[in-house]
Amino acid sequence: EDPVGNGHEEKENNPFAEYMWMENEEDFNRQVEEELQEQEFLDRCFQEMLEEEDQDWFIPARDLPQGMAQLQQQLHGLSVGDGHGAEDILSKSNLNPDAKEFVPGVKY
Repeated sequence: EDPVGNGHEEKENNPFAEYMWMENEEDFNRQVEEELQEQEFLDRCFQEMLEEEDQDWFIPARDLPQGMAQLQQQLHGLSVGDGHGAEDILSKSNLNPDAKEFVPGVKY
């Protein structure tokens, strides 16, 4: 069968079938645009939330005076014992276990 002058075969019902997707192009574009706007809105909200969170957090490098940063580094170097070494210290101690408790400002 020879094609007709428009390039479509005679028995094809709708010569514009390949272009039918364009019928709802405006609706599709509107839907995609709404989705993009919604995503942009969510991104802005998320960024604002992160910025508010940063303002609420205490960040020593930002919030402390310069001299305090060195003090804080020294404090980070300290560690609290877990109590296992206390028995060793007590066994080697020269202190009198029967002595009265020390109270500052009181003379005995």
